[in-house]
Amino acid sequence: MTLTPTTPESSTSEMSNGVYGFHKGMEKLQLNGDTNGRSSSEESEKKNKMNRKNSSPMMPAFMVSAPGKVIVFGEHAVVYGKAAIAASVSLRSYLLVTHLSKSRRTVTMQFPDIDLIHTWNIDDLPWPVFQHPSKKKYYYDLVTSLDPDLVKAIQPHLADISPEKSESERKIHQNSAASFLYLFLSLGSPKSHGCRYTLRSTIPIGAGVGSSASIGVCLAAAMLLQIRTLSGPHPDQPPEEARVQVERINKWAFVAEMCIHGNPSGVDNTVSTHGKAVVYQRADYKKPPTVTPLWDFPELPLLLVDTRTPKSTAVEVAKVAKLRNTHQDLVETIMDGIDQVTRSAESLIDEEYFDSDEPESLRRVGELMTINHGLLSALGVSHPRLDRIRELVDHEGIGWTKLTGAGGGGCSISLIKSDVSQERLDKLEHQLENEGYQKFRTTLGGDGVGVLWPAVLKNGLDEDEDGGMEIDLEKFLNAPGNDGVEKLVGVSGGLGGAEREGWKFWRVESQ
Repeated sequence: MTLTPTTPESSTSEMSNGVYGFHKGMEKLQLNGDTNGRSSSEESEKKNKMNRKNSSPMMPAFMVSAPGKVIVFGEHAVVYGKAAIAASVSLRSYLLVTHLSKSRRTVTMQFPDIDLIHTWNIDDLPWPVFQHPSKKKYYYDLVTSLDPDLVKAIQPHLADISPEKSESERKIHQNSAASFLYLFLSLGSPKSHGCRYTLRSTIPIGAGVGSSASIGVCLAAAMLLQIRTLSGPHPDQPPEEARVQVERINKWAFVAEMCIHGNPSGVDNTVSTHGKAVVYQRADYKKPPTVTPLWDFPELPLLLVDTRTPKSTAVEVAKVAKLRNTHQDLVETIMDGIDQVTRSAESLIDEEYFDSDEPESLRRVGELMTINHGLLSALGVSHPRLDRIRELVDHEGIGWTKLTGAGGGGCSISLIKSDVSQERLDKLEHQLENEGYQKFRTTLGGDGVGVLWPAVLKNGLDEDEDGGMEIDLEKFLNAPGNDGVEKLVGVSGGLGGAEREGWKFWRVESQ
């Protein structure tokens, strides 16, 4: 099998004229019961069968993937209309979409990494509320806030989710389900076919590296593909067309983020959708954000460290808002300082002689990271576990560290000096492990949302001659841990870490 880029439109249109190549014109043939030695009743039965409407072919199983992100500069200030620089990381979420027969009127959401599975009867969902003319949203709409009536209509369908879990776990499961249902009911219809959405993620959850946004991007892209409102991705797709598709996904991923975080900045879903790195600014929430791609952003290998201290983005954002209400002028000065750091980093990266391999260029980026962390600490969003990482990295002369995301725990990113010996790095990583941290070696600036249609991969093995390896539900669920998921379906899981044949991306080039 040769994997050529296809879309739902193209794969369906080829079969829309009938089953097994029979054209619809066959329905107009008037057959005489005696001509072929058949009885009139037999001919009548055959005629009735041929006049029946051909059923639509079932969509193949497909996959969607989107990366996590780190905010490199500008946390918290971005909520108040300042700029932020965010970049994708090579940790990703993978969503497998499998379709059920027409008679099975259920939709299932399964996220095994958080032990969540729930099934709804499609016909029992609150379609009348979501389909009402005063409430109905279309795939091309810009949704800047959640409709309270729609949120209320979903609540009864969240009540029986994970009743055996602790209150904190149930809250995570219910927020995930609310995000899923809001998108499914907004983009789908009462005639939506039965389906199963199964998600695996290699991104640390609740650590400030965009795990929820990555999931939201996957869900938005999958549902838009299912209702045939996306074209591509394919290698010859014009950049302007790709840009429209990417922004359509991004808008609905932001809706998913609102369901979970309340008042998100939108930067997480934007960088997860676009990939690479972006300067993001949203001065007016009634208008789309200003997104400036940084196409020359260097691919910097980072040490991403998870403190394993749970945090809540909503809590940290609310903490800063309270401080701002009490000390408005002072906090505004800190926000302006963070904005200056972000703009300085943008200018630095754009300099003609900037070279990420040169110690001087790395030093200047690292110093800006240090300043940014200090300003965030002044807002009260750092944490002793984050400051301990700075002790082990910065104070030992190994590199430059800052928190990334909302803070209050979560993750840090460290830019390592180029002249640090492997022995010192090994000692650092051993110390981090001994103190209960989780470390990830990752790379900034990879691709954004991508599609594997159908869910078949080529791995450079003998099986490729038979069409490749089909990713079925059982294989996907049983892949052991992050390494198992990446090995099975990973975008960069090919031989020698190369990008696998089959995955396609909306690549938006600079204009």
